[in-house]
Amino acid sequence: MTSATAASARTAAPPLDPDAAISIRGLVKRYGDFVAVDGLDLDIRRGEIFALLGPNGAGKTTTVEICEGYRARDAGEVRVLGEDPATGARSWKARLGIVLQSGAGDSQLTVREMVTAQASYYPDPRDPDEVLELVGLADKARARGRSLSGGQRRRLDVALGIVGRPTLLFLDEPTTGFDPEARRQFWSLIRSLRELGTTMLLTTHYLDEAEALADRVGVIARGRLVEVAVPGLLGGRETAPAVVSWTEDGVRRTEATATPTAFVRELAGRFPDEVPDLTVARPTLEDVYLRMIGEAR
Repeated sequence: MTSATAASARTAAPPLDPDAAISIRGLVKRYGDFVAVDGLDLDIRRGEIFALLGPNGAGKTTTVEICEGYRARDAGEVRVLGEDPATGARSWKARLGIVLQSGAGDSQLTVREMVTAQASYYPDPRDPDEVLELVGLADKARARGRSLSGGQRRRLDVALGIVGRPTLLFLDEPTTGFDPEARRQFWSLIRSLRELGTTMLLTTHYLDEAEALADRVGVIARGRLVEVAVPGLLGGRETAPAVVSWTEDGVRRTEATATPTAFVRELAGRFPDEVPDLTVARPTLEDVYLRMIGEAR
């Protein structure tokens, strides 16, 4: 695409969506000669959980930091909760919650002290004890931050992020390092926040996490948005050939087919009882994501 064509395409993009929690048009960010974000367009609806996926260096963190108001952009338009984050006032910032990859960590303060101190920065905070109950830390209110486990510290990070009653919550790889049980407990917490009406922008490298939590996902590569869709439809997952696998004569066999029901019906006729080790699967979100990233590269 020539620069003239690119400029024409960006001019043809729809205007910013005033009803969206986040609306971005033609976003560009450069670091010297490196273009980290290259003409990105994106709308995130109010009340949804949106997962932004992409490899390291794709432009995810830069895009999120611009939306948070922490990084200046070189070109394009951005509106977050109706305001330009580059000039967002203190009242606008009070409507945001941010959960970074590293948070409360090794603190000598108690859990309640940290949440209470954070609440004091906001005009209409939630009750700290109510927040601790919500994130499952009520029984740790008097514990010092340094005594918490990794999963408990992450819950504390979320408590600090939501005590100000945010309209929009940014979650940067929130379950990195979690064991499977802790991850699923955290997912339940995120779903409860959505029920409270909180809009969330999630970045994660865990594709199962994006599929479990996100209403929609966006894949970013080389600074550009490749596609936005609900997880089950991304990259044409719903129409991709299914892979049927079974065991026959001691050998594991597979067949890709666009009509898995008809194929399994025919296959069943070859066996007196159940088809041994039968599985039928469409491409996973990870399969589709890796293909999209490969094509973008």
